[in-house]
Amino acid sequence: MAVAYPWHMIWFHDLYEGMGAFTRAKPIIPLGMLAMITQGAVIAYLYPTYYKGGSSILQGIKFSLIIGAVVYSVMGFAMAAKIDINPISSFLFYSVIFQFIQFVLTGAALGAIYADKKHNK
Repeated sequence: MAVAYPWHMIWFHDLYEGMGAFTRAKPIIPLGMLAMITQGAVIAYLYPTYYKGGSSILQGIKFSLIIGAVVYSVMGFAMAAKIDINPISSFLFYSVIFQFIQFVLTGAALGAIYADKKHNK
């Protein structure tokens, strides 16, 4: 949420609005937060089955980017397919940059948390 809110609602709000990416006059922020909490819970739950050793932060980033590709298929491609967003290429470009930043940060945090748990056992 620390990246999503300023990205979508402050820095690039006018750009997304101009492309037609927003179809609500007032976004329902709690639903966006619920989506991110759900994504985070699923990623945190699945990561220990993925992590087999090595740098926990690098492995966390790698895992998070893999999961992020699935999320991007919904947030980027499927959204552009359902909503009249123009130009689509600009929307997909800004979406992929946002998703990349979001999932790199998520993966680094996940790896750092997992490293702490690993050392405490």
